[in-house]
Amino acid sequence: MHTDDLSAWSHAHQFDPGNVAGERGTRAVMWITAAMMVLEIAAGWGYNSMALLADGFHMSSHAVAIGLSAFAYAAARRYAADRRFAFGTWKIEVLAGFASAIFLLVVVALMVAGSIERLLSPAPIHYQEAIIIAALGLVVNIVSAFILGAAHHHDQGGHAHEAHHGHAHHHDLNLRSAYVHVMADAATSVLAILALLGGWLYGWAWLDPVTGIAGAVVVALWARRLMADTGKVLLDREMDHPVVDEIRQAIAEDGHVGETRIADLHVWRVGKASYSCAISLVTHDRALTPGTVRGWLSRHEEIVHATIEIHQCPDAHAG
Repeated sequence: MHTDDLSAWSHAHQFDPGNVAGERGTRAVMWITAAMMVLEIAAGWGYNSMALLADGFHMSSHAVAIGLSAFAYAAARRYAADRRFAFGTWKIEVLAGFASAIFLLVVVALMVAGSIERLLSPAPIHYQEAIIIAALGLVVNIVSAFILGAAHHHDQGGHAHEAHHGHAHHHDLNLRSAYVHVMADAATSVLAILALLGGWLYGWAWLDPVTGIAGAVVVALWARRLMADTGKVLLDREMDHPVVDEIRQAIAEDGHVGETRIADLHVWRVGKASYSCAISLVTHDRALTPGTVRGWLSRHEEIVHATIEIHQCPDAHAG
């Protein structure tokens, strides 16, 4: 039996330079969101608008979550060369995205509770003033979306090689979590404006809290998707990715069908578009070495680290 680990993947490459754009954009959006949060909460209390208040509290959680995303970028960069992280610091960013999804679900609960309370105990609303604040909040969200969108496009361009191999793009999940928070804010701002207009023009005061509940449902759906995507990475659920089939195909073709077979295979992601694998092979070829197998896998550049174990069959012959 031969065992060989590929050279340790350079930790300096774990923090993608493309993340710099995401870090700067996220930090800028964090401060913008925090400022708007204070204004909306104050206006919501002052004008008795549940939709506006819900949007403000919603934005407060986003300020924390987006701040967490900015912190994740900084931590990933700071510890990029720390050898204690076996595969680098990329998953710090993924963990921040997962935490952001949890924050979203907390906001959903607060929005639903507040809206139900307002349905049961209506209060007069200063519609015109509240509409102005809600519209300003929407403008802030649109600006924030453009800032993060520019960083998102930078992230896409940095991983064009994935398309060359026919794989789906692996976007920055930390950046995506910040973007989802901004879009959730934009959606609740739109709903708040519509609710306030309905109450102002037609006297539908009930529309304000009902809109808060509708906004909570939208946010919950986005949070669920973000939690699923980040949780998949954190739990190393990657065995359904196309790269697994590529590894199997490479072993079957280059190892000559029937002569070398995979006894055990584990694949997990260690970067946005980078994978590690552990392979146990059973072979009849005594000349087979881990270096040979490494050559078979080398055409798949997304495989950046591998542990290869070879078991010789008793009747193995020299190659």
